[in-house]
Amino acid sequence: MQYRSGDTTQGLERQTHRALYKSMGYDDKDLKKPIIGIANAWSTMVPGHYNLRTVSEFVRKGIKSAEGMPVEFGVIGACTGIADGHQGAHYVLPTRELIANSIEVMAEAHRLDGLVLLGSCDKIIPGMLMAAVRLDIPAILVNGGPALGGTEFNGKKSDVTTLKEALGHYRGGDISETDLLAMEDQVMPTCGSCSRLGPANTMACIAEALGMALPGTGVIPAEHWARKKAAFQSGTQIVELVNKGLSARKIMGPAALQNAIRLSSAIGGSTNVALQIPAIAYEAAIDFSVGLLDELSAQTPLLIDLSPDSFANVPDFYEAGGVPAVLKEIEALLEKDALTVTGETVGENLQHVVKDQHGDLIRALDNPHPKTGGLAILYGNLSPEGAVAKPGAIDPAMWRFEGPAKVFDSENEAVEAIGADKIRAGDVLVLRYMGPKGGPGMPEMSQVGRLLKEKKLAGKTAIISDGRFSGTTNGCFVGHISPEAAEGGALAIVAEGDVIVIDIRKRKIDLNLSQSDIKTRQAKWRRPPIKVKSGYLRMYAQTARSAAHGAIIPNRD
Repeated sequence: MQYRSGDTTQGLERQTHRALYKSMGYDDKDLKKPIIGIANAWSTMVPGHYNLRTVSEFVRKGIKSAEGMPVEFGVIGACTGIADGHQGAHYVLPTRELIANSIEVMAEAHRLDGLVLLGSCDKIIPGMLMAAVRLDIPAILVNGGPALGGTEFNGKKSDVTTLKEALGHYRGGDISETDLLAMEDQVMPTCGSCSRLGPANTMACIAEALGMALPGTGVIPAEHWARKKAAFQSGTQIVELVNKGLSARKIMGPAALQNAIRLSSAIGGSTNVALQIPAIAYEAAIDFSVGLLDELSAQTPLLIDLSPDSFANVPDFYEAGGVPAVLKEIEALLEKDALTVTGETVGENLQHVVKDQHGDLIRALDNPHPKTGGLAILYGNLSPEGAVAKPGAIDPAMWRFEGPAKVFDSENEAVEAIGADKIRAGDVLVLRYMGPKGGPGMPEMSQVGRLLKEKKLAGKTAIISDGRFSGTTNGCFVGHISPEAAEGGALAIVAEGDVIVIDIRKRKIDLNLSQSDIKTRQAKWRRPPIKVKSGYLRMYAQTARSAAHGAIIPNRD
């Protein structure tokens, strides 16, 4: 079989290339095998990646056992939890493009035959999948797995986000400072991605639903023995994919994207899906509208309710059967002919899954949770390209909200106003210039929702923004408003006291102004300068597209 890597290993004119490989210990026998790149986001900075050095060892063993030649290179990855609440938050989403670009460069520069992608966390997994489908070579994803849950707090198993909730209890006088500080040692007893169903674990599940990870591997806990077994099996499987010529675009097509959206809806996945699915679709050259997220979400019931909304967490989900169990329950809704990295279709994979063997954590399709798990895409004069809400995280009593605008051009301004008791019940907080260009980097906002909850205003106010919200945000919140304020979207001309109407059921979000008044204000609006003067963030702000298009950096005509 003629491998891509033959461009670097075969023929007399490639003596230099072979000599360079041999200097690292490879031999002539190795250089006749398919060369498999291991793109490893291991670091000692990100708990979701901390175990990837061990995972990589088992991937290598699997590749070698299948007569492949493993070569490994590093990939960056930022921890949202550590980057949260300061300047670092602006860098998290833009890392996705750096990850995709760096993997492309390494795979093309060295003519790799296939890739095993090792990463966890929200922006790392999408960046890796974007690279795979852009390159269109065989690839398989192995994530690091979730951490185990921590001690119980307020009726739920804890994780690091519980500390924010506990801080509110401390400020309210419910717990002592000693108890608060002690929780730091109790909420995350192992490494791994945070044990709740946040963006990281959502994307691990989506990778499996896309067909890019072996069935049942998405939510194996980080320190479970099965994580090593999955790594070994993925190593052997990538060599088979290379030999079969089963490349990433043959797997991540329109059908796979639909399956991923349905899976996310059935498990109540993160709103960040509304950024990652369009970005993957772009790299696959698939026409995609965020309206499909709304359409499929409305058709797909919620079958499992996980932390941060309930007691059960992602390791519990694993014990209940994980992603295959949910896919089996929604089998009638899936595109079963979609190919997967097993070499078989979704439907063929599901033949091996037995229904009703997973206890009562995962509900049947005809007995779903009463609340919705999917996303709602809202349109109106404030968001002609769409905005994102998560109805299941919003009290149905707040699905229609109307109130006067309190306008802030940064999260810090809003935090100061809440702290100074300038927010009243019925207000709509407008946080603008927080999008891909305006942020820049579309930082995740977590402080505003938490402070409103501390002030007993979470269920009495609404927040709208062109930025992103944390999965633990309470109350009525709408994000990803597009076009964003920095692009001259209507959010930029909202004035203090303007009435804003949010209607989740009708999928509407409107500024209570006539279109002519909006146009008059927009004619007077002037684009503010980019907030950063140099570096990667400035480059990102100059080139990124709106959230409705996945906040991507365009890379083709």
